[in-house]
Amino acid sequence: MSVTKRRLRQAAAVALVAVTALGAAAACGEAKPEAGAKPDKLIVDTFGEFGYEDLVKQYETANNIKIELRKTGDLGDYRNKLVRYLATGKGAGDVVALEEGIINEFKLNPANWVDLGQYASAGKSGEYLSWKWELGKTTDGKVIGFPTDVGSLAACYRRDLFEQAGMPFERDAVSASWPTWDKFIEVGLQYKAKTGKGMVDSLTSVTNAVLFQHTGDLFYDKDDNLYNPAVKPADRKPTDLIAANSPAVKAAWDTSVKIHNAGIAAKTATWSPEWSAGFKQGTFAVTMCPSWMLGIVKANSGDANSGKWDVAAVPGGSGNWGGSWLAVPAQSKYQSEAAKLADFLTNATSQVTAFKKSGPLPTNKTALASTDFTGYTNPYFNNAPTAKVFGESVKNIQPVHLGPRHGSVKEKAFEAALNALMSGQLNADEAWAKFLNDVPSQGAF
Repeated sequence: MSVTKRRLRQAAAVALVAVTALGAAAACGEAKPEAGAKPDKLIVDTFGEFGYEDLVKQYETANNIKIELRKTGDLGDYRNKLVRYLATGKGAGDVVALEEGIINEFKLNPANWVDLGQYASAGKSGEYLSWKWELGKTTDGKVIGFPTDVGSLAACYRRDLFEQAGMPFERDAVSASWPTWDKFIEVGLQYKAKTGKGMVDSLTSVTNAVLFQHTGDLFYDKDDNLYNPAVKPADRKPTDLIAANSPAVKAAWDTSVKIHNAGIAAKTATWSPEWSAGFKQGTFAVTMCPSWMLGIVKANSGDANSGKWDVAAVPGGSGNWGGSWLAVPAQSKYQSEAAKLADFLTNATSQVTAFKKSGPLPTNKTALASTDFTGYTNPYFNNAPTAKVFGESVKNIQPVHLGPRHGSVKEKAFEAALNALMSGQLNADEAWAKFLNDVPSQGAF
């Protein structure tokens, strides 16, 4: 381990101890419920669309406990709220979602989390994709998260807009039209020539898809180094960053630059108000769709656009973008009841229900094999066989190592640089330099 890395870890440890101390201090004096007391209400914190609306109603009826769902649209905003809740020792939900890009950061302080292993039913670990279960554990074996979903990839497109443009619009024809990203650009140029509009929503939509179609290092190496460990700290340059030499990062960047240069992006930054409104307004005709994105597309597009969206194969092959776990913060006053709720929301039946509601792809093996899942077609997406489209790729998904601050590097360095390129603030070389310049500050831990 390098001296710099050791210092970063030491600094992180000090900060995390401070966070725990703050939390403990804030919790002092608060009335604790009697052992075994049943809560009147439990709070579940999520981001995006997890599909839990109907499930919590079932749980309320069966257990006579009110469940409050608190949803935050943007993962970055959600992460910042959770950091604040943990730092102050109050405010977090009894059950909280941890996305793959942030879970490793929160693993750095296991004291913030309840060990769900003590509440797991016998054999629960064997119910899930093995790699998914393992990623919910700390290095010392503590289970801080029950698995929810994975983000198997596809492309969501507006079949009505393709048809109006006189282009192939049936899902098999669309899938066949863009087997590669170069072919995707060709289709985008055709769409722009016929409509005068950009076909795909944003550069970062494409970037994330390409990024997770590759295995190997992204922003960190397997030992969580930001820089090539063979280079002495005093000699380090931006070109020595793991990100600067990652084939996955370079492929994602180069593909986005090609799309930018072709002018086929609608230039609506993902998660922005313009992006959300663009679904209803037909500002763009394509967005990259990990399975969990289906619920977001539906929520943003509204009932009036039901049947106008469809699901095609993603250019370049399968991949895994996203996925989460449900954890119980140690600050919860009702840890055992919260664990029971997390267990319920992640069981096989609940995962199928959530998938039908909003698209999160099950990681429970019983759910993935059930006919209730495999035979499902999604009426909002023109009865696309979404279970088949997404479910068949699960067996090919390979977990990608994401460093402790992956989410911050991706959103505040990588995507920020691409958004600056897309908006015309920087050219491609300047944007790449900005990205590399911002990696150390966003990725240090």
